[in-house]
Amino acid sequence: MLETTIAAIRPPDESAMAAARELQGRLTKPAGSLGALEDLSVRLAGLAGHCPPPLPEPAAVAIFAGDHGVHAQGVTPWPQEVTAQMIGNFLAGGAVVNAFARQAGASVTVVDVGVATPLPVAAPGGEAGGVLPTRDAPRLVAANVRPGTRDLAVTAALTRDEARAAVETGIRVADELIDAGAGILLTGDMGIGNTTPAAALIATFAGIDPAETTGRGTGVDDPTYARKVDVVRAALRRHAPDPADPLGVLAAVGGLEHAALAGLILGAAARRTPVLLDGVIAVAAALAAAAFAPPAVAAMVAGHRSAEPGATVALRRLGLAPLIDLGLRLGEGTGALLALPVVTGAVRVLHEVATFDSAGVAEK
Repeated sequence: MLETTIAAIRPPDESAMAAARELQGRLTKPAGSLGALEDLSVRLAGLAGHCPPPLPEPAAVAIFAGDHGVHAQGVTPWPQEVTAQMIGNFLAGGAVVNAFARQAGASVTVVDVGVATPLPVAAPGGEAGGVLPTRDAPRLVAANVRPGTRDLAVTAALTRDEARAAVETGIRVADELIDAGAGILLTGDMGIGNTTPAAALIATFAGIDPAETTGRGTGVDDPTYARKVDVVRAALRRHAPDPADPLGVLAAVGGLEHAALAGLILGAAARRTPVLLDGVIAVAAALAAAAFAPPAVAAMVAGHRSAEPGATVALRRLGLAPLIDLGLRLGEGTGALLALPVVTGAVRVLHEVATFDSAGVAEK
């Protein structure tokens, strides 16, 4: 599945992008006056292969959840069971992501790809019956590859087969949501300790020191932060992951949710469907997806700039400019949801704004 998905990913359509640029120049506004929105509309036309591109709706948030063996190294003060508890909160509709999804009219799918603690609710399984979950009824998909990763400070976090299974879970979720009608996918994540593997992934793919990619996550104190940097640096020395081997990198120092998010991005890119990236976990996964298939970047839209320093590093590496910058560092998909209206507006302009000729408006 992974290889066939990668083979299906194609570069953006240059003729569609040229048509979008030409149309932007004929709309009733000064050329370039919508700034980054014009560039975004051109990119989305290239992804779709025609101009105007389809409106990015309905929106579907996919929250991948997993636990991390590196939690044993004291990289976060939060207990690991919070991952499972927050899944219960997502399904009950009580998290920030739920509030923002209701506001945006987006569905929420929670995927247990590697939670260690037994979940507080029964999982109905992975079949949606061809219908998206509603914003008021989140869905849980049971796709647990293993109950949390191994401790990356001691050994590889995953085997290659486990990493592949998680990536292919993400591909299947992308296919399922798109088949059910989603016009844009939004990345979400949940996993206590997951900013530590994210920092390791970004440092590997960007080729820089972990001190530049490691942040304070859930708000750790100075001693915990210093320990976190040391853990990431030591793990990279131990495993020496090769950025030219993204599956090996995910296995050595990644998380199950990072791998699954990489798969979601690849699956969407293969279907020429945009993916609105959330924070540092998502952009770490996006670097892995880009390593698997460089043209997959065409499907990526950076929703926001996370306060985690690794996010800025990753976005720079991907060549993506975030749509909003609010100092967020929550995850869940919250920043992507806040950016969703910006993406929709960029495309709606191409559909609905009159040209100078059609409106009878004189040009300069």
